[in-house]
Amino acid sequence: MRKILFVFWGILAVVFGVIGIFVPGLPTTPFILLSSWLFYKSSARMHDWLHASWLGYYIRRYEARKGVTVITKCVSIFCMWTMILISAFLLLESIKIRVILLLLGLIGTCCVVFVVPSAKK
Repeated sequence: MRKILFVFWGILAVVFGVIGIFVPGLPTTPFILLSSWLFYKSSARMHDWLHASWLGYYIRRYEARKGVTVITKCVSIFCMWTMILISAFLLLESIKIRVILLLLGLIGTCCVVFVVPSAKK
């Protein structure tokens, strides 16, 4: 029964992680790492599938503690700001919420630049 629950929660974590790629404020990395751990504990087949998918490259780099490449950081910041600007100026009407969203985007950018480890050459 525990394995079934872990597989279910792992699939849900993958879904939330992929949604987090496109939705500002919803983190991607913690959900993908959680799904990897849940699959590791429950299903070797699902764990292998996740690691063989396009998300697997990032999981393997994280597990090897190699850091994130500068290109990956730039792409993630670009995607984050694209969605933030779309949300702030096309979908939201409240100035207060726009300012909050822009400040959170600034905090997120600082985290990606200064907290997320960079890959060494």
